[in-house]
Amino acid sequence: MDAAAGAEAAALALRDGVIMLGAALLFVTVFRRLGLGAVLGYLLAGALVGPHGLGFVGATENLLHIADFGIVLLLFLVGLELHPSRLWRLRNDIFGLGLLQVVVAGLALAVLVYGTTGFTLAASIAIGLPLALSSTAQVLPSLRSDGSINTRTGERAFSILLFQDLSIVPLITIIAALSRAPADPSAPPGWLLALYTVVAIVGLVAVGRFIINPLFRVVGRVSERELFVVAGLFTVLAAAAVMESLHLSTALGAFVAGVMLADSPYRHELEADIEPFRSILLGLFFVAVGMMLDLGAIAERTLLVVGLAAALIVLKALVLFGLARLFRVETRRAVKLGLLLSQGGEFAFVLFAAAQSALLIEPEAASLFSAIVTLSMATTPFLMMFNDWFDRRTARAGGEGLEGPELSPESRAIVIGYGRFGQTVAQILMAKGVSVTLIDSKPSQIELSGSYGSKVYYGDGTRIDLLRVAGAEEARALLFCIDGRGLTAAKLEPILEAFPQAAIYARAFDRVHMMDLDRLDLAGAYREVFESAVQMGREALGCFDIAEEECARVEREYRDRDAERFASQSRSGDLHAKKERMFGPDNALDDLEEAEEPTEERGPG
Repeated sequence: MDAAAGAEAAALALRDGVIMLGAALLFVTVFRRLGLGAVLGYLLAGALVGPHGLGFVGATENLLHIADFGIVLLLFLVGLELHPSRLWRLRNDIFGLGLLQVVVAGLALAVLVYGTTGFTLAASIAIGLPLALSSTAQVLPSLRSDGSINTRTGERAFSILLFQDLSIVPLITIIAALSRAPADPSAPPGWLLALYTVVAIVGLVAVGRFIINPLFRVVGRVSERELFVVAGLFTVLAAAAVMESLHLSTALGAFVAGVMLADSPYRHELEADIEPFRSILLGLFFVAVGMMLDLGAIAERTLLVVGLAAALIVLKALVLFGLARLFRVETRRAVKLGLLLSQGGEFAFVLFAAAQSALLIEPEAASLFSAIVTLSMATTPFLMMFNDWFDRRTARAGGEGLEGPELSPESRAIVIGYGRFGQTVAQILMAKGVSVTLIDSKPSQIELSGSYGSKVYYGDGTRIDLLRVAGAEEARALLFCIDGRGLTAAKLEPILEAFPQAAIYARAFDRVHMMDLDRLDLAGAYREVFESAVQMGREALGCFDIAEEECARVEREYRDRDAERFASQSRSGDLHAKKERMFGPDNALDDLEEAEEPTEERGPG
């Protein structure tokens, strides 16, 4: 009977997994195409198939416990990117700005709940403090994906999120102190939990330095990729298990383990091995959160849920904005920080459950405020879109902290687009003392470049009026290093006419883009990754004991054939033109035949 029940449970879990992954695949694909992000797709997929939607899948709590491990892996990966010295540099943001955010926002939200719901003061505190926490699982992937975690705004956001994770222990202690339930004799007191936290962090640091780092050196000598996956997951699980056994935050343990490996030579390999697990489990986490969304509770009290969700977002954004300005953060970046962290967080669900167990709130109240938190999380992609629009608008208006190129000194070259391509171009020019004006249209890229000491001016470098104020009429070279296919021949043609004295160079995204630019009289157009691919291919030939002279001949022949193919393609518009000139298995380059030595001419007698 037990075996039959186990088989039935396994079959049910398999069916639920298929339904959840299928719904996630559909919704995430659609929302990605619409530019709304994956998180909203996961949330709606969960709401649709969950017990409060179509009812295809149940047991939300069990799924949430499994999917919580996605947050643990996320914090481990973030820790890998933070060297201990950098973490020490952020201590004022973590324990200053982070502490004030949790306290001020938590008390303000407690007052809001007390004034709008009629709950007791203890219940309002038990709800308001968890609402002060933001969604680590939403914000950190966004910061990591575009590299803005390395900007000052990203560092401040991360610092606040890290303190919020640290604050879970004292928040649980506060809820326990307010509890109306009989005391649990097995639960440790709050002061002991705080002591456990300090001891556990110190212990993890010691283990990381004296055990984990040597362990990875041993694994590195074995050179088995599977062992790296096993060792990485073991490290995360072990750190999380230690924290769990002490009733502490598992995510905090994983973060400390990541920081201890931040200076390891195997950091990048670890990151690549763990990332797929993180992505899948974090996606399941958001599906589980969507499944917890009580659509019935929202339908019964729609105005209250929507109103409180809106009030939560506005109040947290205002508190964060005010605190950021108090810490002398520029207005534009303070607005961005407020919007970035204005939603409710996943740890609120844990604290609501603790408040329910402490008999401070009814199950209906926990469900109601879980719906409010989920709804606020669903607004995050739209808030990010609004933030990007606000960023661009304030920047165009000469917003605080972003200077236009009219303030740039006169220079001999102008580089438009200061991403990975433009940075290389600019550094090569500056290596020989050529003065360069740098222009980019992404405020986040300008902020990131500023942290490395590069002065980049804001603006759309394809506009003639902006190029004029940047000094293009006196410049000897304009170098367009813009990513993508947005730099069309139609945009470059009037620039060529406006600045005939300047040599104009352009970055092309691919062969088709190159064909579009080929009809212009440019000083040079350079296809993305072409040179690096040629260089890799040539150096790889050396692994096959091919002489350096022959490698050089192969490179010359490839370049000649590629140029011949491109000229024909550009004339005809047909990408298949001259395809017989491509090298292939049946069309290799013949070996170079040694020329016969000429006979020596002899003179008379």
